[in-house]
Amino acid sequence: MIQNASFTVTEEEAGERLDCLLASHFPSSTRAFCRRAIEEGHITINHAPCIKGIKPRTNDQIQVHLLLEQSDNRVIPDANMDVAIVYCDAALIAASKPAGQAVHPNSCTEHDTLMNGLVARYPELAEIGDQPLMAGALHRIDGETSGLVLAARTPATFQCLRDQFVAQSVRKIYIALVEGHVAHSGLIKHHLAHHPKFRGKMVDVKTLTAPDRALYAETAYEPVERLGPYTLLKVTIFTGVTHQIRCQLSLAGFPIVNDTLYGARPFPSSTRHYLHAAEAHLLHPLTREPFTVTAPLTDDFTALIAQLKGK
Repeated sequence: MIQNASFTVTEEEAGERLDCLLASHFPSSTRAFCRRAIEEGHITINHAPCIKGIKPRTNDQIQVHLLLEQSDNRVIPDANMDVAIVYCDAALIAASKPAGQAVHPNSCTEHDTLMNGLVARYPELAEIGDQPLMAGALHRIDGETSGLVLAARTPATFQCLRDQFVAQSVRKIYIALVEGHVAHSGLIKHHLAHHPKFRGKMVDVKTLTAPDRALYAETAYEPVERLGPYTLLKVTIFTGVTHQIRCQLSLAGFPIVNDTLYGARPFPSSTRHYLHAAEAHLLHPLTREPFTVTAPLTDDFTALIAQLKGK
């Protein structure tokens, strides 16, 4: 971390964007960190606040009060985070994430994600993988989705399991509570793309006139139990497209309960959608034998099921 540094803008540097100047003077940082430092008010020009996109002039004094470096781009351990470990051995950790918690931080200054808690308990995770803020996590699930998240404890494990995810040989099973009565099993196939106007939402590429990169998604489902106006489904996926299950179940006409982003009605007194990552089937990275790890339904999910059965 760079603190209390300064430099003077030369004639050759005048007119260059401030974030570019900072990156050239402090190569141990990154352009993204430089932009963030400017936005957060940690950079001043002639001791005065500056704005994004400003181009300093000759002899301007640039003061750097705080600027993160690449070495700072790590998950901060947080021993106060509650973490539910459902499996652990020398190679692999499986945790059950509650709804409302992110898998990993988007910034090295965040503290309240699953990986913050896991790194506090298993410090070796901080050095695993090629994305420092993932800290060995092999996949993501949405913030409001509960359930299973896998993390690798060694580089060899990480590579072995990532190869399985890339090859789509990992079978992931979810439990979803959806609106409506689903009488029969089915298989849903789409090419999905990011919505051009609503960030964080996926749509069928057929609805777009100029879609970005189309991603193939395939979701199998089977009804488990009818619960009043809803149906509990067992959902199986091999592909791992963003919001795949949420988007495809909605496209099939039965959105996940309380998933208002994908057309569900608001559910009273609930802040989550009812999707849970329950199982993963893969080859264990040490034995190379078939291996299954499970995460039981969270208390709030089981409570809702009990409530619906009571009705």
